[in-house]
Amino acid sequence: MSFGVVEGESEAGPQGLTIAEIEGHPFGQIQFSGARWALSDVRLLSPILPSKVVCVGRNYAEHAAEHGSEVPKEPLLFLKPSTSVIGPRDAIRLPIFSKQVEHEAELAVVIGAPGARRADRAAAERAIFGYTCANDVTARDLQRSDGQWTRAKGFDSFCPIGPWITTGLDVTDLEVRCEVGRNPEEMEVRQLGRTKDMVFDVPALVSYISHVMTLLPGDVVLTGTPAGVSPLTDGDTVTVRIEGIGELTNPVVPVA
Repeated sequence: MSFGVVEGESEAGPQGLTIAEIEGHPFGQIQFSGARWALSDVRLLSPILPSKVVCVGRNYAEHAAEHGSEVPKEPLLFLKPSTSVIGPRDAIRLPIFSKQVEHEAELAVVIGAPGARRADRAAAERAIFGYTCANDVTARDLQRSDGQWTRAKGFDSFCPIGPWITTGLDVTDLEVRCEVGRNPEEMEVRQLGRTKDMVFDVPALVSYISHVMTLLPGDVVLTGTPAGVSPLTDGDTVTVRIEGIGELTNPVVPVA
């Protein structure tokens, strides 16, 4: 297992991409080991293993409305455990405790080496290493019945992240899309939104969170989901696509 840098033109498709292995962690000065592989010859894991995943609820007005909720006056925060994180192609496992597990496509922010503690907006922007795709999988019935969100959001496999971290990206107006289906030819668009419609933008979120808890290098912030969340069932495949980043695909299976 190692970190690497994706090389090649993504417009050419996966067959045109290679992975160049780096020595150590990506937050320091990048040193290449000299080893390279075709993307098709490696298994992509979650691109980062965070100490915590900090999530933001109801950060798109239409998503708040579809659940009959008001937009919060301040960012609404909750946590997903690190044990919920999985990577591309890993299975989302439906728990026996829930009858209504739903997808939530989200832009994910990866915190870099500076970390963030009581950061103003400028310091929050400097703390961002890059961005990736995430799926804030949620047991909606448990979210309603429990009155708080830990169990509904925290099952193992409920936080797919990937396929990689994109750096130097302007995320002020990107398309966020979620598709669900049984095969690649029959994928249905369930969510389609744009990051410009966030109630609180990325620097505001990172700054706000950093005044509550210290964000460590590698921590991940999920920035909220557009409207259109809907149930997942055994046998589904769910794909989160974010403009300028790529796509994160995971099959859905029952708990073994």
